[in-house]
Amino acid sequence: MMRLKIKNMKFINKGKLLSFFLLAATTIFAQATREKVDGVVGVVGDYVILDSDIDLEYIQLRASGVDTKEITRCELFGKQLEDKLFAHQAIQDSIIVTDAEVNGIMDQQIDAMVEQVGSIDKVIEYYRKKNLDEFRNYFFDIIKNNKLTDEMQKKIVDKVEITPEEVRNFFKDIPKDEIPTFGAEVEVAQIIVKPVVSQEEKQKVIDKLNEIRQEVLNGSSFFSKAVLFSEDPGSSSNGGFYKMNRKTPFVKEFKDVAFSLGEGEISEPFETDFGYHIIMVEKIKGQEVELRHILISPKYTQEALKEAKQKIESIRAKI
Repeated sequence: MMRLKIKNMKFINKGKLLSFFLLAATTIFAQATREKVDGVVGVVGDYVILDSDIDLEYIQLRASGVDTKEITRCELFGKQLEDKLFAHQAIQDSIIVTDAEVNGIMDQQIDAMVEQVGSIDKVIEYYRKKNLDEFRNYFFDIIKNNKLTDEMQKKIVDKVEITPEEVRNFFKDIPKDEIPTFGAEVEVAQIIVKPVVSQEEKQKVIDKLNEIRQEVLNGSSFFSKAVLFSEDPGSSSNGGFYKMNRKTPFVKEFKDVAFSLGEGEISEPFETDFGYHIIMVEKIKGQEVELRHILISPKYTQEALKEAKQKIESIRAKI
């Protein structure tokens, strides 16, 4: 029990006294339930290093098969400082990392983290993010910075020449019991021949999307059309819905069209690496857009598949 002693109580208005007790109780309750969510541990240029960044480093190392028992947080913090310094310099030197590169790396690393902890929901919960989109936005910036770091390091050492004699001398200085062992490795090469999608098949998809677009303009439900026709497995069951901002990792062509539309507008069919899309913007909230889209991909004809197979068999025979 907390006792508050107040002198000269007769001079205090009852309303003010009640407010005083409420304020005191609220302050004590807030202090008792305060919890640290994250913390800044370092700053390099425009980059901020958080406690959670070091946690993420641990998970990535474990996912790569590295034993982290002997690795301290201080060591990882030093590595983070060094990496941020390289990333900062990479921007100064105008080194470019594309969204496609970052998304490819991100998908691989998320798969590794899911394998490590059991599910994507557990990964999202661990980093205290609301949903997968928020986590991917957060993770996107981290991977892009790491890629900038790698490119900057590569640029620095690219012109450094190491002689065979230097390698031999370095190897001789390593104690025999500390020399690592390496498993067997295989080097492979491949040749890929993709079937050619005919212009006729592309036009069929464009015509179908134009037909859907016109039906929606005439009063049909975009939600229902997306469920019935969209080939995007990530959104078709939800009526093609996505919420995105400029940093959301979508392909450039998709974002360019999405941010060119006003509320209620439906785009003309347009092409990305995934196929052809139409987009309808539902709401614009500041820098965020809520939209629905329908994706349909042109199909390869049996003749195109046969031609591709014959070509790769011909190359194999020549080799």
